[in-house]
This record gives sequence, structure tokens and C-alpha cells, in this order.
Amino acid sequence: MENGTYLYLMLFENIGYIRYAFFGLGFILYCAIVFFNALIIFAIFLERTLHQPMYILISCLSVNSVFGTAAFFPRLLTDLLSDTHVISRAACILQAFVIFSYATNENTILMLMAFDRYVAISKPLQYNNIMTPRILSVLIAISWIYPMLCIGIAGILNARLPMCGNKLWKVYCHNWEIVKLSCANTIVNNVFGFFILTTTVIMPLSFILYSYVKILIICRKSSLDFRRKAYQTCIPHIVILLNFSVALFCEVTLSRVATLDLPIGLSIILSLEFLIVPPILDPLVYGLNFPKIRKKIIWIIKACK
Repeated sequence: MENGTYLYLMLFENIGYIRYAFFGLGFILYCAIVFFNALIIFAIFLERTLHQPMYILISCLSVNSVFGTAAFFPRLLTDLLSDTHVISRAACILQAFVIFSYATNENTILMLMAFDRYVAISKPLQYNNIMTPRILSVLIAISWIYPMLCIGIAGILNARLPMCGNKLWKVYCHNWEIVKLSCANTIVNNVFGFFILTTTVIMPLSFILYSYVKILIICRKSSLDFRRKAYQTCIPHIVILLNFSVALFCEVTLSRVATLDLPIGLSIILSLEFLIVPPILDPLVYGLNFPKIRKKIIWIIKACK
């Protein structure tokens, strides 16, 4: 195998029989993620009263979760049972593209959800004129296409780099780890990576923070009943946002800050949090906290029986 044509995922080496326990846990987690998110998607799709911007955006989160985890879990489970942990460079870049498209899509969708709640609470009378189906469709399309375009360009920039190594110390393919294997000048990749971080992570999070601060200011000046209804719809979004932000911060910090000296097990857990916790937590939070979604999910389960 030519150097740079294939990459080796080194963290799977010498893990012994514990691999079977990890396989079982990973398989259960993946099945749970697909099942819970599918319930959310079908509940919103089948119930016409849920064809509203807030619920449609919730279903987008579930679609994104299935999309992102499909690039991670099947490969992870295969590697756990395999004696060789080799992946072609093209397949590695493709996996990194899907995983980081998922991560950036999640941020932009959460930004749209914050915008939707801000409009609903600050301009309730104009809400239907602002969040029309056409505008919502355009916003959703942009929230998916722009991040994926950025990650795709980053993948192309990575693919042009000559490799001086072929060992990845990750359990999945990571854009920055691939760049670090190169023996060429990577300043273009670094600058573009910072551009992606700014436009798909920092700017959306700043807008989200601004939106919820404005919502809190409006709620403080409103009636108790208005505050109760506003908090009822906003708190689940904030829980999801905080969870994903912490998970993404852990992943970015671990991949970019080389001076961190953490136990290998803890490093793996923290780096995988954004791929495991949000996809399984999101549908549980929304399914349990929104009565309309919960009611339709119960109906679907009874219908299947």
C-alpha cells in the first residue's frame, strides 16, 4: 500500500476482547439514535398540525443526526470487529466531509430555531408573514448547502496535500488530523479552516446568544402567562444548544490544542461526544417536552403494535 493512499486508524490496535463490549454498546446506541430520530421525523411528517416552522426545524435536526451518525457508526462497528483498520484516503475524506457537515449543519439549524423563536416572541402578529413556507424553505436550504459547500472545499484542499505519514490517532477520519500528516505548506488549509469555524460556528452561536438575550429582555417586560409560554418553547432549544456547544467545544479543543495531556480514554470520549450525545438527546428532549409531538409518537407506536 502506497504511503498516503491508505490511512491507518491506530486507536483500534491492541484493544483485545473489550472490542466486543464496545461493539455491543455502539450497536445499541446507533439503533437508539435511528429509532428515536425516525419517530420524530415520522411524527412531524404525518401530523399536519405539526407542519409549522418550529416543528419542521426540529425534524431537520433529526434528519441531520441520522445523516451524521450514518458516516460514523457503521464504520466504527466494522473496525471494532476487524483485525485490520485501514481506510483509503478518498473514503477517509468522504467520512470527514459527512461528519463535519453534520456538525456545521447542526449549528446553522440551531441558529434558525433561535431566529424562529425570536420572531414568534418579539413579533407575534407578523410571525406568519415573516416565516412563510417559502422563506423557511430558503433558510433551510442555505443552512444545509453553505456548511456542506465549505466542508467540501476543505476536503478538496486536503486531498491535494502530499502525505508524509499514514497513521491517524482517531477512531474516525478528521480533517485537521489529515492535514497534520502532510509534509507540505498547509497555511491555505489553516486559513480556510478558521474561515469555516468563524462562519459556521462562531457567527451562528453569536446570533443565537443575541436572539435569546433579546427574548429574555422581552419576557421580563411581559405577563407571567406570556413568560411561561415563551420559556416552555425556548428552554428545550437552549438545553439542546448548550449540550451541542459543549460537545463541539471539546472536539475542537482536543483536535487543535496539542498541549493537552489527557488520558487516551477520556480524549476519545470527549472527542466523540458531539457524535453520540446530541443525536440521542435531541429527540428525547423534544419528544418529552412538546405535547403535540409526544401525542403523535404514542399514536405511531400504538399503530405499529
